[in-house]
This record gives sequence, C-alpha cells and structure tokens, in this order.
Amino acid sequence: MKFTRFEADNYVYTGVLEESIIKEISGDMYGDWEYTGRVYNADEVKMLAPLKPNQVIGIGANFVAHQGDLPDTLPEIPVFFFKPTSSVIGPEENIVIPENIESVKFESELAVVIGKEAKDVSPEDILDYVFGYTIGNDVTAPQYFHEAGHWTIGKSFDTFTPLGPVIETKLDPSSIHVEARLNDEEKQNSPTSLMIVPIKEMISYLTKVMTLKPGDVILTGSPVGAEMVGDGGVIECEIKEIGTLKNTFKAVGKKAGVS
Repeated sequence: MKFTRFEADNYVYTGVLEESIIKEISGDMYGDWEYTGRVYNADEVKMLAPLKPNQVIGIGANFVAHQGDLPDTLPEIPVFFFKPTSSVIGPEENIVIPENIESVKFESELAVVIGKEAKDVSPEDILDYVFGYTIGNDVTAPQYFHEAGHWTIGKSFDTFTPLGPVIETKLDPSSIHVEARLNDEEKQNSPTSLMIVPIKEMISYLTKVMTLKPGDVILTGSPVGAEMVGDGGVIECEIKEIGTLKNTFKAVGKKAGVS
C-alpha cells in the first residue's frame, strides 16, 4: 500500500494512494486505521511529506561504485548522524540554499520508516519492525562541516530533508535502485546491493544503541554521483517502486561570512 499525507481545503489528511485516487483514512497509520469513505483526486491536492517523523537518522558514506569495492568486513562503528525534524519538507517544495553560500549537495536515498518499537532486534528479524519505505533527499551544505569532522550544522538547515511522495509498505529493499536526475540528467543510479552496511544490519545496529519507535525515519545512504547544485536546479530522486520526489533549489541571497 502507498500511504501519503496531503492538504486539501486547508486541512491535512492521511490517505492511501491508488493510481490517481487518494482514499482518506482515519486512526493510527502504524496500527488501527480505517477508510473514511472520502476520496480525493491526487492531481487536485497538495502532496506533503508522507509522515511527520519522530526522528530522522542518517548513515554516512554508505555506497561504493562497484561490487568489487565492497569491504570484506562491516565497519565496527558505522557513521550515523541525526537530522532535525524541522528540516523535513514534501514533494515540489523548494530546497532553500542558505545565505552566504551558492550551492548545496543533493543525496538521493532510500528511507526506512519504523512501524513498531524496536530494541535489540537481530538482523534476521528487523524487517518485521519496518512499516514501509519512502524516498529521502539528504541535502547537505558541506561548507558548514566543522573542521573536526562534525556534520550536524551542514545537515540541519530548514528544507534539507525532503521526503516522499508516499510510504510504500510492500517493497523488497534488497532489489531496488536508488536514482537521481538533476535538470533531467541522470546523476545517480545504484542498486542497494552496493551498500557498505546493508539495511538489515544497519537498523539492527541502531536497535542495539537506542530504542527505535514508530515514525522514526532512517536514511540509508546515497549512491555515488551526488553533486553540488545552485539556484534553480531541479532534482528528481526516484525509486521506481515508490515514485519520484521532485524539488527545486532556491537561493535566498549571499552575504559575507562563510565561503
């Protein structure tokens, strides 16, 4: 099923997308819900990020270019980071390039949405705790990375985490391609088999550290090919089984201070 959030008549609703029709639902998307009977045309509503995340966790540098580049052993401590929920936007919204800089980097990613509380879960069982999958764009301003290696500021600006267009609950994450087109030119196209830390191991590792809860979003890493983008660039992040997440980069001006 394809779950989504949308705005119509100045109200925000949750629904299930079936081709071009959205069937509104009420209740807990992760648990007990039911159809309300109201139906909307997807072309006549504003599509939003398909959820309001509880928290957003990303993993860094998790793709290689070729199968032969995969390491023989997994990293002992993978590089994880948090992104603020205030950075989340939906399809067709502008990604705002901060003042002082001229460009930021797109990073198309598969995003995992947790559906059940998970603590100390094995890789073999972890997908039972996943509600579904969406597309994320881990927008990054490397100009704001700290010289000591900290990434938080460069990942945290408002609009830096587009999500959408839907949460697909029926998906095999091991058999998909993560793609991106910048101004209609393909920049990224990699299978998830090129992940250094596979999805099952990634999420399981996190449950050894923290309790994951419904609505947590995990960005699973971006393929080789991400680039810096300036004002007016149009990015389309795509996973064919989920859809296309399209956003436009918009500059707000440049002032002295950061280069």
